[in-house]
Amino acid sequence: MKADIHPKYLAAEIRCACGNVITTRSTKPTTILGICNVCHPFYTGTQKFVDTAGRVDKFQQRMVKTQAAQAAQAAAGKKKR
Repeated sequence: MKADIHPKYLAAEIRCACGNVITTRSTKPTTILGICNVCHPFYTGTQKFVDTAGRVDKFQQRMVKTQAAQAAQAAAGKKKR
């Protein structure tokens, strides 16, 4: 087998828009999610029935949090360089 052909496998964080952080190992140091098992209604058991406009608003709020987290990560990445 060839030596040194595998990618670096290092400690990684998976971050959710709700603030939950999961530590694991991966080839990417950070992954940002919009929803995880802590805030998803299927896993929490608290299912809410809201109208379509309420669901869209909730989705847009999660997207704003996710985009803010991605922008903060990009800014932190630029500071390191």
